[in-house]
Amino acid sequence: MMNNLLGKVTGMLGGKAQNTPARQGYYSAMVIESGDTAYNTAAKIIALAPAVGVKMRIWEYTVPAQQAITWGFGSPLTPDNQGYIWFCIGLAATGFDNGTVLLGHENHSRHTLIPVDEFNDGATHTSDFTTLVTARDRNKRTMRALPEGGAKGQQTPLVGQDSRLTIDYTAITLVAEDIAGFDIPVTIYD
Repeated sequence: MMNNLLGKVTGMLGGKAQNTPARQGYYSAMVIESGDTAYNTAAKIIALAPAVGVKMRIWEYTVPAQQAITWGFGSPLTPDNQGYIWFCIGLAATGFDNGTVLLGHENHSRHTLIPVDEFNDGATHTSDFTTLVTARDRNKRTMRALPEGGAKGQQTPLVGQDSRLTIDYTAITLVAEDIAGFDIPVTIYD
């Protein structure tokens, strides 16, 4: 207790405080509607869906002032307290596109893209393509986990003001799309 008190007094006097609390982020999720104006509806994302083998930016979100964000939430050590991905693009009652999704962090000047996670979207939805509701997987045993910072974990730099969270898509197989949806976990720091 005495060390804690001395650490606080030292901090107030301009010295280095010994017990600085760690920043605490909170869970949220990015959905299509969270995106910037050019990317905030299913129709806009479907219009951007690339030809087979072509990588294309299909979604981005610009971080507002006073926030820092990273893809994913929680830790693999606590599977009941981490985020899970749902992602699909397809044609209702017919089938799904299949492709590679790349989640990234992009700086404000668009000169640097840090890949956070890459996955095949075939493993992020059910096999029932009737509607977006039936395509949504809710079973954590079959859903794809995304801990905070993706594959690099908490060593992944946070995205700050005017930088972007991005989703790039490379199609492997395509259908004539008319539905799209996703729910991808993020950690937000205020």
